[in-house]
Amino acid sequence: MDPLIWPSETNSFRPFTPESLAAIEERIANKNKEQVKVKEKNKDQGVEDRLTPQLDLKMYKTLPSLYGDIPAELVGEPLEDFDPYYCDHKTFMVINKRRTIFRFAATPALFIFGPFNPVRKTAIKIMIHS
Repeated sequence: MDPLIWPSETNSFRPFTPESLAAIEERIANKNKEQVKVKEKNKDQGVEDRLTPQLDLKMYKTLPSLYGDIPAELVGEPLEDFDPYYCDHKTFMVINKRRTIFRFAATPALFIFGPFNPVRKTAIKIMIHS
């Protein structure tokens, strides 16, 4: 496939749901178990293979066109983060009409408002409004 021609529609835009939060927590638990096993196995080796965030998916940057058009019903809604670096972080992303990326923690805000609380959703919508 020619690298200059990208598919216009991708399935990378998935809503952030309680199931996706549970999947993230499961990945974190699996990663922690794996790290304990690796540390026990290789106490002498200090080499770690770490991912870094993609530069084109940084916060407050415009979403690159290679990801396609965001569906209208998902503009301003919490989405699963499609940067591989954040696959095991409790975060979600929100993209506004201008395709600007915003990232939020999926932990309770003020120890009260979870990521699916209507008050928090309203606050996020106000915050990302252009």
